[in-house]
Amino acid sequence: MTIPAALDLSTAECACLLRLVPHIGLIRLGLDDESWVLESSALFSVVVDGHLLDSQTPGWQVRRVSEYKEPLGVRHGCAELVYAASGIVVEYHVVTYVDTAVLETWIVVRNEGEAPRRVTRLDSLALDLPPNLYELCAFTGAWGAEFEPLQMRLDRSMTLESRSGRSSHGHSPWFTLRRNGRSLMSGMVAWSGNWVVRLTPRVDGAIVVSGGLHDWEFAVDLAPGASVEAPPVVLAFARGDDLDETAVQFARVGRRFWYPRNALADELPVEWNHWWAYEDRALDEATFRANVDAAARLGIEVCTLDAGWFGMADAGTHWYEQRGDWDLVNTARFPSGIRALADYVHDRGMRFGIWCEVEGLGIHAQLAERHSEFVALRDGERLGYVCLGNPAAQQWAFATLNRLIRDYGCDWIKLDFNLDPGAGCNRTDHGHGAEDGLYAHYRGYYALLDRLRAVHPDVVLENCSSGGLRIDPGIARRTHMAFLSDPDWPEHSLQVFWGATCMLAPDACLHWSFCEWAFARHPSQTFDPRDPTLQPHQIDYYTRISMLRRFGFSQRLPDLPEWIAQRYAAHIQFYKTVMRRFVREADMYRLTGQPLGEGRGDRWAGFQYSMPEGHAHLIAVFRLLGGEPSRVLRLKRLQPDRTYTLSWVDTGRQAQIGGAALMDAGLRFDDLPEEGSAIVLVHSED
Repeated sequence: MTIPAALDLSTAECACLLRLVPHIGLIRLGLDDESWVLESSALFSVVVDGHLLDSQTPGWQVRRVSEYKEPLGVRHGCAELVYAASGIVVEYHVVTYVDTAVLETWIVVRNEGEAPRRVTRLDSLALDLPPNLYELCAFTGAWGAEFEPLQMRLDRSMTLESRSGRSSHGHSPWFTLRRNGRSLMSGMVAWSGNWVVRLTPRVDGAIVVSGGLHDWEFAVDLAPGASVEAPPVVLAFARGDDLDETAVQFARVGRRFWYPRNALADELPVEWNHWWAYEDRALDEATFRANVDAAARLGIEVCTLDAGWFGMADAGTHWYEQRGDWDLVNTARFPSGIRALADYVHDRGMRFGIWCEVEGLGIHAQLAERHSEFVALRDGERLGYVCLGNPAAQQWAFATLNRLIRDYGCDWIKLDFNLDPGAGCNRTDHGHGAEDGLYAHYRGYYALLDRLRAVHPDVVLENCSSGGLRIDPGIARRTHMAFLSDPDWPEHSLQVFWGATCMLAPDACLHWSFCEWAFARHPSQTFDPRDPTLQPHQIDYYTRISMLRRFGFSQRLPDLPEWIAQRYAAHIQFYKTVMRRFVREADMYRLTGQPLGEGRGDRWAGFQYSMPEGHAHLIAVFRLLGGEPSRVLRLKRLQPDRTYTLSWVDTGRQAQIGGAALMDAGLRFDDLPEEGSAIVLVHSED
C-alpha cells in the first residue's frame, strides 16, 4: 500500500500528528497551540533478545497504516512497523477522543521470523519532553493509606511503579506533570498488575517519560507467529495548573467510552453490606434477614452478603482460609442456603449482592487438592491464588461466577483480591511461561470479566482489592465501580475520594459511610451509632461524605437509634431524588486542597458538581476537625454574566449572586461546626 507522509489524529482540543515518511516519529503532540514533545521521541520501546528497539532505531519500515472511526467520537490509528533484521513487527496504536485532549497509545509485538524471540520490555509510551520547569504530582498506595500525595520538582530521575502485583499497591497508576505553571499533562497506565513510569532528566534539560507494563521479572518467549500486547497508557493535556482540567476529561471519556453500563449500575443504588459490622464470625441467616428488613425501611436498594457464606459447614471457620470452595455453603451459618436469602431480599423490593474472591485460594480450600493444576506457584511455593493464565482455571472461574449468578439470583458481585502476587506464577505447565505468569493472569482475568458481562449484562460487577489496592483504568473498563478503601473514617474517606477522582468519575467510585467496626481494630475507626454524645450534624457530615459518589452502609441496622435511622432515611431519599443525578452525570471540580488522614492536609473540603448544560450545580462543603472557623470557596466554570440562585439545603436560605462574584470573590462558609457540612444547590434560568 502507499504510505502517507503523515497520520493526523488531532481533535479540536488535541494535536496528534505522526510523521510516517521517511521513518515514523512525532511531529506534534499536546494542545492545539502547544506541543508537549520533541521530535526525538522514541514513541515506544521494546527489548527483543537483549536489543532495545524503538522508533528511532534504524531499519524500521512502515508496512501498513490504518485508521478507524468507530465507535463515533473515536479516532484510532495504527502504524504497522517491520524490523526486517529480526522479523519483529510492531503495531503502534494511537486513539484520540472527540471534544477532549485525551489520547491513549499501546503496542502489539509480533514475531514473523522463523526463530523464537524473547521480549523483556514492552513500553507503550516513550516521549521526550522539551527542557522546562516540571513539577510531578503522583500518589502512593497501601492498605488504609490509599492516595497519599507525592509532589516534587522533577530535577532528578523518578520511577513510579507497582511491583506488588496489584496496580495501586505501591504507587497509583496516575501522574501529572505541571509545566512552568502554564499547562499540564496527566497520564494513567491501564493495567491491573505491575506497571512502571520512568521520568528521567537528560543532560540537555529534556525529560524522558517512558513506561507501561513493568519489565521487572518479566519476559515472554514469542514463537514464530505469536504476539504479545502491551497495556495502554492514557494521556490528557490542559492549560493552567489545575488538576481538575485533566480529571474532568478522564471522567468524560470514561463515561462515554470506557465504563461498562447497565440499568442497575446506572441507578447508583444505595447499598448495605454486612462486613465491618459483623464480619463472618457474628453473621448468620437470622442476622442477615433482620438487617434486610431494616434496610428496606431505610430505603436501601441493594443488600450484599460479604465473606463468610462459603466453605465448610462450621460457624468457627475463617473466611480467608476457605476461599476457593465457592461450591460449598456454610450451612452452620446459613441453613436455608443462599438462594433463600436472595429471595428474601428480592421479596422486599431490593437487589441481592454477593462477595466472591474468585482469584483467591485459602490454605484450607479443597479446590487446591481437586485441581492442583489451578494453583499459582512461584519456585514451587503456593502464592495464594488461582492462576487465570491457565485456560482451564479461567473456565472454572467463569463457571463458578456463572453458577452463583444463576443459582443464587445475584444482581451484584463484589469481586475482591486480598493478596500481593508479586511477580506472579512461574510454573510452566499450565498455559504461560516462567516469566509472564502475572501478565497471563491479568489477561485471563480481563477475559473472564468481559465474558461474564457478555453473558450476564444486567449484573453489576464491583472491583475491590483489600479496599483500594487495584484501582486503574484497565479494570475500570471491565467493572462498574471501584471500592476505594477498607477504612472509611471521614478525613480518610475524603482523602481517597479526592485522589481517586483524578483518574475516575465519581460514579465509578464506591465507598461506605463511616462504618461500625465490630471486631477489626483501627485507631480512627471509632464510630459508634449508640454513642450518647453523637450530634445530628456529625451524622450528616459522615453520611454526606459518602454521598459524594456511589455509597452505602456497613452497620448493624436493626440496632440503630431511631433518630439516626430517620436521619439516614432522609439522606438516602435526598441522594435518590437530588444528588445521585449529579454524581452520575456532572463534571466534578475540587474547591479545596486534598484532606489527609491524621489531621494533615486541607482541613476543609469542597466539591462542585456541574451538570453538562451549565445551568445546575451542587456544592458539597465539609469542615474537618481542626478546620479554621471560616472559609471562602471560589466556584469554577460558571458563566460570569449569569445570575445564579443559591439554595442552602439545611437552612432553606436563598440568595442570588452573579457568576463573576462566585468565581472571583467566592462563597463564604462561617457557620459550620467542626465535623459540619453544607449542601448548596446552584441554579440559573439563563
